[in-house]
Amino acid sequence: MNTCGSSGLPGLSPNRAFGTTELSPDHVRREDSSDRPGISSYVLSKGKLQGRVSAAPKVPSGRRRHRCGPGGEGARGRRRRSPNPAPPESAPGAVTCGSVLKLLNTRHSVRLHSHEVKYGSGSGQQSVTGVEASDDANSYWRIRGKSDSSCQRGTPVKCGQAIRLTHVNTGKNLHTHHFPSPLSNNQEVSAFGDDGEGDDLDFWIVQCSGTYWEREDAVRFKHVGTEVFLSITGEQYGHPIRGQREVHGMTAANHHNYWKAMEGVFIKPSLDPAKHDEL
Repeated sequence: MNTCGSSGLPGLSPNRAFGTTELSPDHVRREDSSDRPGISSYVLSKGKLQGRVSAAPKVPSGRRRHRCGPGGEGARGRRRRSPNPAPPESAPGAVTCGSVLKLLNTRHSVRLHSHEVKYGSGSGQQSVTGVEASDDANSYWRIRGKSDSSCQRGTPVKCGQAIRLTHVNTGKNLHTHHFPSPLSNNQEVSAFGDDGEGDDLDFWIVQCSGTYWEREDAVRFKHVGTEVFLSITGEQYGHPIRGQREVHGMTAANHHNYWKAMEGVFIKPSLDPAKHDEL
């Protein structure tokens, strides 16, 4: 009796349209990078497919054998079912929980940025700005849920879902509160917390038009606590962060508060819905 089938391990697949990398959580582990504290590097885990093949049953003479192939059917006409069905939530082009990415303001073409520079007024917390450079390591943000259980790694982020954006290099969350921003007198946006833990003013709702936050779509981030939109209107700082743009919160939804996912590492949905990811 002939047998047929194929197996493989998914790994890194470069996404040339976005300058991104996609990883499957079933075959990925994370290691802390010793030369860049606060940044995680992603590497493929060594995997090995294992299985057991049982002896083929004897087929009595005069009875038709199974045919293998894309259209093969059994003796009773039943079609073979795939052993690995797709997970319930599968959106190949969606931004997923646990992904690390840069966010571009589509109106002013600058990326959301933070650094260990504090505001000299207002809250005095770590400042958040916009930068033109596409290769600045201080522009990476990790996508997280309101709690770790509400946004499991590799799960597509839904439109209307509340998330946290955690700055990779400093471990602080994107945050806003009722302080005036230093240049435009809108609402100050800062980075707050330690090791990814801040407070309930770190939550932002993803506003988009479909079911999921798609990488190609421009979306808005509306703050849960104060109902302002993450925005840039073009004001520029002087020394010591000359040329960087002010990021602030605005009450009105307009073209200044659209953002698009750019460079990053996007975690693919798990191929096994019952498998728990340990990243």
